[in-house]
Amino acid sequence: MENRIREMRKARGLSQEDLASGCDVSRQTINAIENNKYDPSLLLAFRLAEELHCRVDELFIYRNNSEEQQD
Repeated sequence: MENRIREMRKARGLSQEDLASGCDVSRQTINAIENNKYDPSLLLAFRLAEELHCRVDELFIYRNNSEEQQD
């Protein structure tokens, strides 16, 4: 699953450390999520959205496997 967390974090002028602190996770967790190496739990997804003042569905881009195969 892709996400727009880095883009939205930078638009709000937040560092990874700032966002991590607000979500009660490590900076490394934010880095892994931004680099699509880790999918956050549902609770963390809602915390990220709250900190970034947006909806969860604005942060994450779901691509169905069949869609990827057709591209």
